[in-house]
Amino acid sequence: MDWFAPLDLYCERVAPDLTGEPLNAISNAAFFVAALAATRAALGQAASRGDAFLWVLIALVYLIGAGSTAFHTFANRWSNLADVIPIAAFIYAFFLYAMRRFVRLSWLRAIVATALFFAASYVFAKAIPPDTLNGSVGYLPAFAGLIGLGAYLAATRHPAGPWLLAAAGVFLISLTFRTIDQSLCAALPTGTHWVWHALNAVVLYLALAGAVRFGAPNALASGPHRA
Repeated sequence: MDWFAPLDLYCERVAPDLTGEPLNAISNAAFFVAALAATRAALGQAASRGDAFLWVLIALVYLIGAGSTAFHTFANRWSNLADVIPIAAFIYAFFLYAMRRFVRLSWLRAIVATALFFAASYVFAKAIPPDTLNGSVGYLPAFAGLIGLGAYLAATRHPAGPWLLAAAGVFLISLTFRTIDQSLCAALPTGTHWVWHALNAVVLYLALAGAVRFGAPNALASGPHRA
């Protein structure tokens, strides 16, 4: 496999050069803004400062920004991996975090639940053609997981519920902009993928903000714990 083979996946790219996707590249600054905002919020909460799990999630958002910037600059196979791996890592790490800190499962059950979510996502991805919805179909399990978690937490009156539901709502809008990118190439040469970046940064911030406010380790002792 040629790891340096160029990839042309979005409207804005018209040539295989480093400046082929200026809006798609620059819009990744939103991820760094979200990560910095989450960093500031975590440092402002005494219970969050020493929370290693939370800092892993925040670090992954920085990596998402870096990986996506690399892909929309170099636009080849290796940078594509640099783009998608941090995103996948955040999805499953946050799901594990939510199972442990919000749903309050034991570590064993939280890991099992995350493994089942991963397996279901994998089966879904294999069952649907990868180019469906302009490649956005692969994010549908993440959307389903986010809205399902938000709805469950809201139903049980967990304060993180509205934050995750808000994140799910923004995520649906961002998925829409990602999906319509190719269909608008003729009318809008810059495409709409850059809007996906901007809105996804909001999604990640809302998820992290809920974690900072309501996911502190000591919260495990303040409610029913599932062994």
